[in-house]
Amino acid sequence: MSEVVLRADGVGKRFGGFTALSGVNLEVRAGERLGLIGPNGSGKSTFTNCLAGAFPSHDGGFTFKGQKLAGLKSHERARRGLARTFQLPRPFRGLSVIENIRVPLAYAGRHEATEERAMECLESVELAGKAQRMPKELTQVELRRLELARATALKPELLIADEAMAGLSHAEVDQILALLFRLNAGGTTIIMIEHVMRAVTEFSQRLAVLVAGKKVADGDPKTVLSMPEVEEAYLGR
Repeated sequence: MSEVVLRADGVGKRFGGFTALSGVNLEVRAGERLGLIGPNGSGKSTFTNCLAGAFPSHDGGFTFKGQKLAGLKSHERARRGLARTFQLPRPFRGLSVIENIRVPLAYAGRHEATEERAMECLESVELAGKAQRMPKELTQVELRRLELARATALKPELLIADEAMAGLSHAEVDQILALLFRLNAGGTTIIMIEHVMRAVTEFSQRLAVLVAGKKVADGDPKTVLSMPEVEEAYLGR
């Protein structure tokens, strides 16, 4: 069994009097494909933001590759090998497609071989032919590909794909799935947060479920999806 690359220990987060996360424990092993699901407002995005360093957690914390992440800013976590995408693609609108890839490379101090790596990233998401285009000229699925290329420019060991398929057609979902499978085959551990259940079940080796800020299930997808509390809370049955 591969080593644990990420551990969440009793993670809790509050916004005023509202508890968004409470005592969330989770382990992710190197090379794993984990689906993190739950209904809207269940705490998935808050968990992601706490993990990525956008929000501090009030309770507990994260350990990544054996080191505590507490106190580290987002870019410091990225340099350690942790990356994320956003639900809505956030390219720099005033920069070309390839310039969008150069930014995270330069920010991380990877000035050497930046051009080569930037093109490699675009080729991996099949956008090399549009390197000089502006983001406004891309389709929705191409923007999703660009978001993935930006997130993986630093060759992260762990990628959180946060609703990378929202609003895409069936065929476009398959395109993003193929990209994520390729990244995982290349050694990237992936946490998929997604509402497209077809994609989640096809991709995930294991599912964890959040409901009202608490983890209510964690196991193989078939077993988890058949649990009455998951059906009731997430699938509305």
